[in-house]
Amino acid sequence: MDENFTIRIIDNNEFRKVTDWAKLEGFAPGYDDISIFKNTDNQGIWVGCLKGEPIGSIACVRYNSSYAFIGLFIVKKEFRNKGYGISLWKHALNYLKGVDCIGLEAAPNRLQDYQSWGFKKSSQTNRWKLTGYKTLLKENFYKDIQHEFNVVPGDQISSEAVLNYDSQREPSPRPHFLNDWLSNSFGIVNALVDKNGMCHGFGRIRPCILEDNKKGWRIGPLLADTPPLAELLIRRLVRDLDCDILLDCSSLNPYANYLLSNLGFVEVSRTYRMYKGMQPPFPMNQVYGLACLELG
Repeated sequence: MDENFTIRIIDNNEFRKVTDWAKLEGFAPGYDDISIFKNTDNQGIWVGCLKGEPIGSIACVRYNSSYAFIGLFIVKKEFRNKGYGISLWKHALNYLKGVDCIGLEAAPNRLQDYQSWGFKKSSQTNRWKLTGYKTLLKENFYKDIQHEFNVVPGDQISSEAVLNYDSQREPSPRPHFLNDWLSNSFGIVNALVDKNGMCHGFGRIRPCILEDNKKGWRIGPLLADTPPLAELLIRRLVRDLDCDILLDCSSLNPYANYLLSNLGFVEVSRTYRMYKGMQPPFPMNQVYGLACLELG
């Protein structure tokens, strides 16, 4: 490894560069995702530089003192197998020293690598794709009409109601991240409310960049009390979007894959959620879409 290799916190003007790397890796990054990651933990995204020029990245973002997530672990192809990746990796683990639980999303061929560092496989994550609204099942899959619920724009429900709903269904509280994530100008947020204005689910869809430079969309997070309510949200979020729409869901929700496959989504890839440390015990049967694989 070249002795001129250094690791530092990412500069704001380097977000586009790392987003392009993520696009080439097939991550389908959202247009403004990386700035939100940095806002969640202003010291949590790092670039590895060779003679001052970034050649790799890693996000090691602390949600709080108990939980953190590693993502955006990328080294440009021409610099791989030279020790730069392992330096970034060790830097991330050192930064997160003392955190009770660290999560990451692993490609199938990387499972053994992460296991050697003490990470254990928890569950499978499926990436689903809908090729535009025209391929969505025309009639409701769940025939029960949900008259008592309305889908409303995110600005018509209090952020406190959404944050409270999320906190009861996610393994670790994430108010700072979620506030930024849901209020970002690139995304569209919808929520499910009953006649009393209580939240029963919410979802966000945002534009993303596909490998071929085409514009796509990613749904996430997507949470709902029941599968029929999750379907209501999906239909509202998709609306008339005539391009590829991606959604990542955990196998820990026994209803999600069944619903998505019947609505017309096709599974295109899978990864595995892994944890190092004490994983928070939490049911996932109301989580139909993860916010993003790069930050959990």
